[in-house]
Amino acid sequence: MTKYIGAHVSVEGGVDNAPVNANNINARSFALFTRNPSRWKSAPLKAKTIDQFKANCEKYGYTPDYILPHDSYLINLGHPDSEKLQISRDAFLDEFRRCEELGLKMLNFHPGSHLNGLPLDDCLDRIAESINMTLEQTSGVIAVIENTAGQGTNVGFKFEHLAHIIDKVEDKSRVGVCIDSCHAFAAGYDFSTSESYTRVWNEFERIIGFKYLRAMHLNDTKKGLASRVDRHEVLGKGLLGAEFFKLLMKDSRFDNIPLVLETPDPDLWPEEIKWLNDQSNQ
Repeated sequence: MTKYIGAHVSVEGGVDNAPVNANNINARSFALFTRNPSRWKSAPLKAKTIDQFKANCEKYGYTPDYILPHDSYLINLGHPDSEKLQISRDAFLDEFRRCEELGLKMLNFHPGSHLNGLPLDDCLDRIAESINMTLEQTSGVIAVIENTAGQGTNVGFKFEHLAHIIDKVEDKSRVGVCIDSCHAFAAGYDFSTSESYTRVWNEFERIIGFKYLRAMHLNDTKKGLASRVDRHEVLGKGLLGAEFFKLLMKDSRFDNIPLVLETPDPDLWPEEIKWLNDQSNQ
């Protein structure tokens, strides 16, 4: 079995530092922000930075298959207000173009929120429309939709929501999903035991399909099943527990995709990566 375990690493000093930081924790994959996630606009990437990023990826053996950039948290592709929706669409397009410049092939993002201004299905349709508009203006980058915990008015916390969006995306070759274990558990998907693990992934296959699974975020959770609250925890220290991660590491369906830690203590990432690798090798 080949598991590509990594973490969402810092880009302090420039995105070209991300592969270096990933290598320092013995990661085989990594996630990063290509721009400031809390601002609408960021300075363009410099040619020197782009070249150094690519050189560092080559130096440490990271290919685009195992690099999962994440977009800005401000973006809401289902915004009910047309003016604010356009701001989000513009920022999303910029994120895609940054991925193109860096030679990356995926962009991970949270689908959006209806903000009590749109019916659920209309919001999901609007998200799909936003994705279609972006894909038409770019090439080579896959839109990777992340499931949410369902906090507030966020959509995407049910597998059916993700399937609805995928169904409306015109180019199926350029859409996929990233399943966050904390978000799924908080949304009500209990895969903490062997029996429930099998049941949830059978449901995932039936509703979405493993052919669309592009990545996972590996996080334990501070909050309970179906709490709809997104609070990550160190692996094995939360309410999801260690058994889920042990099962996942022995499951070949999760080979050859980025498995990315977003657990709250970066100092523990080398230890968590080693523990996960140990489970896959047992």
